[in-house]
Amino acid sequence: MKLKWGIVTVGKISHDFVNALTTLPSDDHVVIAAAARSAEDAKKFAAAHDIPKFYAGYELLAKDPEINVVYIGSVNAKHYELCKLYLEHGKHVLCEKPLCVNSKQTESLLKFAKEKKLFLMEAIWSRFFPSYVYTKEMINKGALGEITEVDVEFGFPLTEVEIVRYGPDARNLGGGTILDLGVYTIQVSLWGFNSQTPSKIEATGKVGENGVDIEMNGKLHFSNGGVANIRTSATKLLRNSAIIKGTKGQIELHDFWCPTTITDIDGKKKSWPLPEAKWEFVLLNSCGMRYEATEVKRCIEAGLLESSSVSHEESIRISKIQDSLRAQVGTKLPEDEMNF
Repeated sequence: MKLKWGIVTVGKISHDFVNALTTLPSDDHVVIAAAARSAEDAKKFAAAHDIPKFYAGYELLAKDPEINVVYIGSVNAKHYELCKLYLEHGKHVLCEKPLCVNSKQTESLLKFAKEKKLFLMEAIWSRFFPSYVYTKEMINKGALGEITEVDVEFGFPLTEVEIVRYGPDARNLGGGTILDLGVYTIQVSLWGFNSQTPSKIEATGKVGENGVDIEMNGKLHFSNGGVANIRTSATKLLRNSAIIKGTKGQIELHDFWCPTTITDIDGKKKSWPLPEAKWEFVLLNSCGMRYEATEVKRCIEAGLLESSSVSHEESIRISKIQDSLRAQVGTKLPEDEMNF
């Protein structure tokens, strides 16, 4: 089965996703159309990426009968409504993380996808990298012993483009480090602790002048006594690695959100190089988005509505942890007062 993709929004992340698809067989993946709010932006993106069709606005792409799956790379606050739009029109969906800005939205959206009998996955691309698959295999076979700690940091001073999500309209865009960066720290913690729901969540942080968190320090406690120490920052360059520690040893994932290299349990580096693509990538190791695209194809071909690596239950678990972290730090979004 060939996946016939529609690309929803045409920013940097969408460029990288389309470019990653060029490293996969054209018999498996083809991009049919791109959509943006501006016709000019959509036209430029389509021309630059050899995409045959483009649309101004998002509804026309939803109505295109040739498209069977969409990739959504919009700002966080638009994920819920865009996912619903494409599900309503019979499209499978791969949506950037965080899937939604709170757990109420997440639970409502996932229920809707199941009612429609369509595949929906939060694009936690990290988990499909060979380094993550290898690390999970080592955990499952007991090579690290019982997991006792995950120590993970993700932070850097934001660029001019990224700073928009922390500007005057930040709350309406679903901004803040807990949603932007924290999703990565949470998911790798759950990867290490085999998707246990934390028994206790603690957090402190700093809220910026526009009402969203710019720093967060959190602890996720697990029933075996283990703990995940998670840290995010929009102002400081942090270590940006994840160390999964057990009673027999540890593995460190370098550039943990997209790791091509780890320090293995024996202290030696182990790497999985990425292939060359048609164009240059904007973001680090974005060629690795090819792995999540391959998983989407596998699941849809098998008639699955979710991936076992990023299950619907896991997306809800992540979303509830984010809710707790935001509440403790003091980031409140308009959607928190709404029902879905």
